[in-house]
Amino acid sequence: MLKWVKENVYGAWLLLIVRLYIGYEWATAGWHKLTAGFDATGFIKGAVTKPLVDKATNELIYPTYTAFLEHFALPNAKLFNIIIPLGELLVGLGLILGALTTAAAFFGLLMNFMFMFAGTVSTNPWMLLLGGIVFLAGANAGRIGADHYVMPYIRNLLNRNNRNGKPKALGGDNRKPTPAAHV
Repeated sequence: MLKWVKENVYGAWLLLIVRLYIGYEWATAGWHKLTAGFDATGFIKGAVTKPLVDKATNELIYPTYTAFLEHFALPNAKLFNIIIPLGELLVGLGLILGALTTAAAFFGLLMNFMFMFAGTVSTNPWMLLLGGIVFLAGANAGRIGADHYVMPYIRNLLNRNNRNGKPKALGGDNRKPTPAAHV
């Protein structure tokens, strides 16, 4: 089944439908937050004051994530007020256009997990499932989209600096090494 999703042209058409749906969901959520004014402070405070706890032991389920929210996200809420809506919009556009599809799906999954760690269920499990399928499909997910043109360009750009299949050293020249002198 995974091979079919990763390679089959009919799979690419099915992935197009899935991509368009979750892309629309991400893009509209991001656009709404950008245009209606978004403040993550209340959400972050709620996730810190009422974190997910184990009912039997009353211990935090995600203590490191709660600490991240309390000590980094909350003091930098203004930054998150920009990053979250912009990230949602870009993930949505990437999925709708089929541009850098795998990266867009990855960052969508990352945001879904972060929202769930904070205790928000909503549509996140559904978006995780669909986004996971798109992510696992890899390049075939963007086959019917901008990735058809973008990915060969990126591959050529990355391989331009290769010579004989060996990557060019960072900051150095690409000449063949001279044989070491034998002592």
